[in-house]
Amino acid sequence: MLANNLKEVQEEIRKACEKAGRNPEEVTLIAVSKTKPNEAIEEVYATGMREFGENYVQELVGKIETLPKDIRWHMIGHLQRNKVKYLVGKVCMIHSVDSLRLAEEISKESVKKNVTTDILIEVNVAEEENKFGFKVEEVEGFLREAVNLPNINIRGFMTSAPYVSDPEENRHYFRILRELLVDINAKNIDNGNKDVLHLDSLSMGMTNDYRVAVEEGATLVRVGTAIFGARNYNN
Repeated sequence: MLANNLKEVQEEIRKACEKAGRNPEEVTLIAVSKTKPNEAIEEVYATGMREFGENYVQELVGKIETLPKDIRWHMIGHLQRNKVKYLVGKVCMIHSVDSLRLAEEISKESVKKNVTTDILIEVNVAEEENKFGFKVEEVEGFLREAVNLPNINIRGFMTSAPYVSDPEENRHYFRILRELLVDINAKNIDNGNKDVLHLDSLSMGMTNDYRVAVEEGATLVRVGTAIFGARNYNN
């Protein structure tokens, strides 16, 4: 059943790419497996899926230790600075960098472990009070400071759009984030430091609105419920 769900999502991504004149290979689907047991992840893994996302550090670390080593794990949930040490060197990307102090901690831990960590900057495009992330107008200032941090690779931006009944309502927010990426790339923020700033990634779109996000330029979509079914937070 989960394999069929995954195929349906992949087909919807293909259709959205076709509509937008994009190559489907430009879009990476991340199967969001938070609260899901290892058995469900293994079922999806058996189809060839290798990109999985988690929201909680403790759950993610446990899964890293017990599931196949070739899984590419994405940290997509809010991250506290004191938990960074558990993730650096183990995840392929941290999507939710929402402060300079967090970026500094990831940099420090990456130097300590002699690795380079790919990160995305979380942008609260809709400025929802219950969500983390920079305001759009704060992003450039943050980047001008973060570009000097060693051992991090700033790959782009992430946003979680509002939960709406009509996904078309979020198209505006996805478009703003894409335009921000284009605008920032047109500026010489890295001062020639090409090792830090590689803005080529937009992590946006979830089960409710990933089709619209793909049409607006998402390169990473984070889909959980449409693949795994509804979550049971009592587990």
